[in-house]
Amino acid sequence: MSMNAAVAVDETAETDVSALKAHYLETLTFVERLHRCLLDVIKDELDRIGCDEINSVQALLLFNIGDAELTAGELRTRGHYLGSNVSYNLKKLVDTGYIHHKRSEADRRSVRVSLTEKGREINELVDELYERHLLSLQPVGEVGEDDLSVINTTLRRLERFWTDQIRYRL
Repeated sequence: MSMNAAVAVDETAETDVSALKAHYLETLTFVERLHRCLLDVIKDELDRIGCDEINSVQALLLFNIGDAELTAGELRTRGHYLGSNVSYNLKKLVDTGYIHHKRSEADRRSVRVSLTEKGREINELVDELYERHLLSLQPVGEVGEDDLSVINTTLRRLERFWTDQIRYRL
């Protein structure tokens, strides 16, 4: 390979890395903004019904608990609570009557939580919000099933990549 060809290959590789970096940083920005946007959409829904006892992170927590009975650790493992303190939010939800809590029979150090009727109402509110979104996602948002499938596949790969970075200290 001539010197000119080697320089051209290096410049092409550098351009490819630069383009990849721009796309990667844009993706990171979108992930962060989308999470914030989701919380804002949920907050608007809470405001619409006049619910000011809980915030959008807590409403999302109630949605993700659903019909399950879980520990705080299991909720954290699900990873839905960016920038939030799950234990604090659970305590607030117990204090305001949205969640039942009881000590685990198997491990007395562990507390299991489930939704009260009040918590189920917020769970249903968020579910209905998502159902309304589904009706307009394609016609208004121009986002279809295939689009979501590709996004989800890509985000799963990115999650696995980041998890491996942490786990294996790459």
